[in-house]
Amino acid sequence: MADGEQINPEQREVELVPHNPEWSQLAEEEAKRILEQLSVPVIGVYHIGSTSIPGIKAKPILDFVIEVEDLDDIIRSTEMLGELGYISKGEYGIPGRQFFTKDTDGERSHHLHVFQQGHPDIERHLVFRDFLRANPEAAQKYEIIKEKLAKRFPKESGNYTEAKSDFILSMDEVARYWLEQNGFQNKPPDPES
Repeated sequence: MADGEQINPEQREVELVPHNPEWSQLAEEEAKRILEQLSVPVIGVYHIGSTSIPGIKAKPILDFVIEVEDLDDIIRSTEMLGELGYISKGEYGIPGRQFFTKDTDGERSHHLHVFQQGHPDIERHLVFRDFLRANPEAAQKYEIIKEKLAKRFPKESGNYTEAKSDFILSMDEVARYWLEQNGFQNKPPDPES
């Protein structure tokens, strides 16, 4: 978050459910819909977040990073995403990002984090995801932390998300080391994109 900028996160119920093997297919279908709808240059649509990590509980919300050539194209194209049910939240506390949410049947179902090519959060999200996919023990630790925080913040999703950030930040360094040891030069390949 930028210095002095305060975001009052939405407070929604925190419900963790067992991993659903269909999430991967649903994410692939949604990524295809997004790519068909957008008429701006898109480099990639990547399924991230806990729904992209097999074997751990997650809030049933599909998270995506969308990497674009020019973020201003997305800002001018919010109407296109609106036609798919997405609501623009602007940067929502992260400079250089455009954030969109989508509800299905009155429940939050999708998050889009749109970044311009080269933004460090693209790689950070992908490396964290791939590290947890490749390291089930770390993924299980993450699940345990999420379960504890869900009990602590059962109706405060914004606080739940913020409280997870310490673990995520600590794992970022471990994940970067893992990335270097596995020989990826930029970002790891996304098997779902």
